[in-house]
Amino acid sequence: MGIEVYVGQISGLVTEDEVKKLFSVVGTVTSVHLVTDSATGASRGCGYVRMSTEDEAQEAIDLLNGAQLGDRQIVVKNAPPKTFGKPARTSPAGAGKTRQKR
Repeated sequence: MGIEVYVGQISGLVTEDEVKKLFSVVGTVTSVHLVTDSATGASRGCGYVRMSTEDEAQEAIDLLNGAQLGDRQIVVKNAPPKTFGKPARTSPAGAGKTRQKR
């Protein structure tokens, strides 16, 4: 399965292969996903790298956070946990109260 790390501040000119090559210096990369805008296909400047073990993921964070990739210094940190399903809906205070008819 592997452990995912978040990568931010990625230049729009950087490819998944370049990200994989950089992260391969700390361990086995099982997948790379760069986030793109669904309407335009343009890079959103971030992505996710899945390392084969938790130790490799931590080493990637320790060694590659602040590393130069293309023309930028990237940010590498733990990926937020994935949530499935619809997001929780919040409502203003008192919205759940019902009014009584007169």
